[in-house]
Amino acid sequence: MNDPERAMLLSVHPRFASAILDGSKTVEVRRQRVAAPPGTPVLLYATAPIMALVGMAYIASVDVAPPKDVWSVHRDRTGITRREYDAYMSGAALASGLTLENPSSFEEPVTLGALRATGTFHPPQSYRYMKYNDLRQVASTGSALCEVLRKALGDLVPA
Repeated sequence: MNDPERAMLLSVHPRFASAILDGSKTVEVRRQRVAAPPGTPVLLYATAPIMALVGMAYIASVDVAPPKDVWSVHRDRTGITRREYDAYMSGAALASGLTLENPSSFEEPVTLGALRATGTFHPPQSYRYMKYNDLRQVASTGSALCEVLRKALGDLVPA
């Protein structure tokens, strides 16, 4: 397995998950440096009250810079106000702007309960990279999701 082919599991508030999936939000901001190459699949986990994997997208690019610079370049595509951005970035030396492309919603969200029923799944506070065993566990929750993941991730997801 090649590390560059790993997937990112990204926890986002439901309003942001919806905006990413409908294409109105194309940049997700994070307070820390994100090092993921273009093409990395991103699984979107919508936090409470949804608590489910709701869709996926792909990283087109990552812009790492001081928060004011990331805002200056991406503000219109972040889906948040300047006040929300400043509050979130307070005290951060660097920000990452993840430009996302090709979003797609899962026909049926995969609930936290279903994810935990197959093992010890823990949604991340912000994001984490998923390795082979994590992907296999997520794929085992339903055949439709397994097919989507297999198309996106190839050999990382068993047939």
